Parts: sequence; C-alpha cells; structure tokens
Amino acid sequence: MTDVKGPARAFMGEQSLSEDNIYVSMTYDELDAGRAMARVKSPKAGAVVLFAGCTRDNFQSKTVTHLAYSTYAPLALRTLLSIARDIHREHQLVSISITHRLGRVDIGEESILIAVSAPHRKAGWAAGEECLERVKDRVEIWKEEWFEDGGIWRSNRDGQAGMPVVDASNEKASSD
Repeated sequence: MTDVKGPARAFMGEQSLSEDNIYVSMTYDELDAGRAMARVKSPKAGAVVLFAGCTRDNFQSKTVTHLAYSTYAPLALRTLLSIARDIHREHQLVSISITHRLGRVDIGEESILIAVSAPHRKAGWAAGEECLERVKDRVEIWKEEWFEDGGIWRSNRDGQAGMPVVDASNEKASSD
C-alpha cells in the first residue's frame, strides 16, 4: 500500500543498464534533464530531443495530489533496454537515454525523461514519441494516481480506467 510518503524504496540511488549509446535507468530521486541530455550529446548528432513527462494537477476534472510508481526493477529495466535498442536501431539514432522515476512524484515533477540524439531533428522527434508510447504500453511499471478522496491504480496508459487503491491489511481484517 502507498501512504502519503509513497511506496517503500526497493533500492537507493539509481539502477541502470547500458550498452554502446543506450542507457536506461530507474530511480526514486528527482530526475535531472541536464544529465539525461548530456548522456546523449555527440558531435555526430545534429539534434538532441528531450521529453519530460510531468505530473499534472488534475485528471478528468478531479484534483490530483500526486502519483506513485512501483515496479520490479530488474524486469522493468530489461524491458526498457529492449525498447531503447529497438528505437535506436529503427530510427538510426546516435544515442538514447530513458530514465523513469519510482515512488511518489508530486505535481510538476518529472516521472520520465527520454533523451535521444540523431543526425537530424525529424528522426529525433519521431523516436522520442514512439519511445514514450512503447514505454507506456510495455514496461512493467504500475501507477497510482492520488486524488483528494483516495487513489486509483492505473495502467501506465493515458486516460484508462483504474481500480481504487485499498489497504490490504484493512481488507483482511474486515473479512475475519
């Protein structure tokens, strides 16, 4: 269960996987856009594109207080690496970096940074967008969206319905 502080940390710092010109990571710490861009900059790139996904303050006219993300990091990192490899190859990128935040993410804070470098801007824009859609569709990261009146478990897709977050310990006690 998540409380107002967010889920417990499974690790400290950043966990990552990397290969030549491909970097993926997860962290409970605030994300650093400058660091993400620095990972992909290259003299071979004419374009660096950065996408920063931020927590907004509302969803379907309801006030959002924060989001909370959880995962099994070893599995999610392997999926992120697979996506990054495919995007790197398909769009002929110079480099790609994907970092996803875990735990509590407050309003205005970033939950994901995708940085790509490419010889030309068109490939960079397309790669960034396609990468985000694949991450939302495939990566084993679960999102809780918290409102003033409680939380909803959501898939990591925009606008899909969710299930109310319940305290499993209270649920068990009430069934005894």
